Amino acid sequence: MSSAVSIAQPTPAELSRERQAPPTIRRSTLIWRQLRSNRLAAAGTAFVVLIVLAAACAPLLTHYDPAKQDLLSRLETPSATHWLGTDEVGRDVFARLVYGARISLFVALLGTAGGVLAGTLVGLTSGFFGGWTDTLLMRVVDIMYAFPGVLLVILIVSVLGPSLWNLILALMIWGTPTLSRIVRASVLSIKAEDYVLAARTIGASRGRLMVGHLLPNAMAPIIVYATLGVAGSLLTAAGLGFLGLGVQPPTPEWGAMLSDGRQYVLSAPYLVTFPGLLIFVTVLSLNFIGDALRDALDPRTGTAAEKSPDHK
Repeated sequence: MSSAVSIAQPTPAELSRERQAPPTIRRSTLIWRQLRSNRLAAAGTAFVVLIVLAAACAPLLTHYDPAKQDLLSRLETPSATHWLGTDEVGRDVFARLVYGARISLFVALLGTAGGVLAGTLVGLTSGFFGGWTDTLLMRVVDIMYAFPGVLLVILIVSVLGPSLWNLILALMIWGTPTLSRIVRASVLSIKAEDYVLAARTIGASRGRLMVGHLLPNAMAPIIVYATLGVAGSLLTAAGLGFLGLGVQPPTPEWGAMLSDGRQYVLSAPYLVTFPGLLIFVTVLSLNFIGDALRDALDPRTGTAAEKSPDHK
């Protein structure tokens, strides 16, 4: 879902400063210029930042308790008192959305972070050592791939029981196989480079080779996968919440809110409209950011700024 972007041309003064800067800083400047010029990524970043701020400042945005029931106010339409209406037991929908953002983002971020750490460790170890270590680890990954992604998460949560931490654990396991293969492929390519062979020749330890040379140069695909992985984890967590296998009530969570409101889709459509829109726009925004990072960090294409005829 990559988008065409127009890169703002640097001024002669900016070009002069870039030529004098170290290669790492120069590369970072070019990447930042491309990301900043991508309007979809900028809009996605602004929306994600807005959601994070709303989640962090939830007590300042609403005085309603997201779990407090008020049956006398059930199914009220949006008004000045309840901005987004109330649900089937009288809970304020806006309060549940902003407090639910905390849970949804926490689950997606922590689940993705765990998968990234595990996948990076497996891929780095497999690609560096090779031999029986590579064979063993990749066969385990192949076994995990035998289960379709979402079904694997459902299986884990069903066996362990639906809860917040079991959901996070399932997302960690779900994200490990794909990234481990990505990192392994990068490591296999990088470890054949001259600078890695030179470091090995002068006696660099295995740990230094892995952490000091291989991992930093494999970070680009890891960063892109992590960004897109948050979107996938958020969508998966919402899907499990919709099925009743995610965060359990009365804790507010976007997928669970969507599930609770589906039986009132005709009489109170706002109960499914608002959480559904939040899930959709948040996932879309994260995908925009991930696509922009992929385009900017892809070493095969380079940044658009590097391809500019004025940049020599």
